[in-house]
Amino acid sequence: MEKAEFLFEEADLYFDVVVLLVAGMAVTLTGILLFPVYSGLIPYYENGVYGLLLFLFGLQTVTLGRTPAGDMRRSKAVVIAGIAIAAMGIVACFIPDVFTLVPSALLIICLCLGGFLQLLQMLVSKDKLQAWLGYGGIFLYLAPACGAVYVFSMFVGLLVWKQGLFSASLTAISVLIYGASIFVVAFLLQKIYRIYPQAVKILDDDFGLEADKATLLITGVFMLILGVLLIPVSFGKLPFSGSAQLGLLMVIFSIQMLAFGGTPVGPFRRTWLVIFLGFVFAALGIVSCVVPNVLVSFLTLLVGLLNLAGGAIGLVKTVLSAVKSMKELDVVPTVLVHLTVTQFVMNLVSILFGTSMIVSNLLPGWIVGVILTVNGCVLLYLMSLLMRIDRLRSDIIEAE
Repeated sequence: MEKAEFLFEEADLYFDVVVLLVAGMAVTLTGILLFPVYSGLIPYYENGVYGLLLFLFGLQTVTLGRTPAGDMRRSKAVVIAGIAIAAMGIVACFIPDVFTLVPSALLIICLCLGGFLQLLQMLVSKDKLQAWLGYGGIFLYLAPACGAVYVFSMFVGLLVWKQGLFSASLTAISVLIYGASIFVVAFLLQKIYRIYPQAVKILDDDFGLEADKATLLITGVFMLILGVLLIPVSFGKLPFSGSAQLGLLMVIFSIQMLAFGGTPVGPFRRTWLVIFLGFVFAALGIVSCVVPNVLVSFLTLLVGLLNLAGGAIGLVKTVLSAVKSMKELDVVPTVLVHLTVTQFVMNLVSILFGTSMIVSNLLPGWIVGVILTVNGCVLLYLMSLLMRIDRLRSDIIEAE
């Protein structure tokens, strides 16, 4: 009974810990799957792995200012660079055998140069290694854990650059150790944040892009790129990996669930049950990115049902909320009208997308591409509206 009650308790995972856990799971599962891959038991989609890792690098940069070269203030240039890295990862996942050189080169830079610069910063920065040694306690474990992440990041980058540099077993083991070290850092940070809440990274930028809005931005970019690419794909002009597309979408779902309790069918309290389901979604998505076609049928049905249900539920909530606002307010603010219309369109598009996935060949591929492009644009507009509402709310509080 106590275990069942625990599942419904509020979870307290911090956002940067969530991203590290998903990254650690991505690397660790890849390392595990490399053993049967090298034995010839299962296929392997290299672009899917590279794209997924680049996407996670870009996500960290946009949401936290945590770049491959170290922590930075989230200026517009840093956010744009993060979006570019994530976008390259998305394209690498979707389009096999066409965009291979640029993603692999970018990943080598992120892993090798990024690992080296972060290791150097840790050793010379006064607020890192020197401070951690002075604090003592749990911080003494943070130094070797971070050092392991940086060293194995460079090592894995070398393996990307020079495939076959080491034996298959040593390569898989190295990837596993890299993933395990990321997990250790995530667990240590979670414990440190619980003991010392002041240590939580404060988001610093000029435009109030909070983590949830930043994640919405990345999701909008994902949908926009997917929609645009599906148009030439539907006419046979480009190859396409449906497996990696579904996998990356599941990873985005999982991050939203783990970080904010935002599920595809609507927001929920971020309980440990939601966290568990988020990790299940992440695992399914990662496997679908690494191993092509094995989960396509299942994930197509799952994503279709989730989009259909989420869109229908969201549509009902939007209409009820609009009716309530019209009854309670004499004059509905313009920004609220725009928000309602945006949510209505977004939910309608979600229903169309979900239906097209469940009922195969219901719509031509290029129309699905247009629908997803519209969805991406609507998500980006929704993000800008939510930021505007936050600024208005802040101005009202200051005026009072």
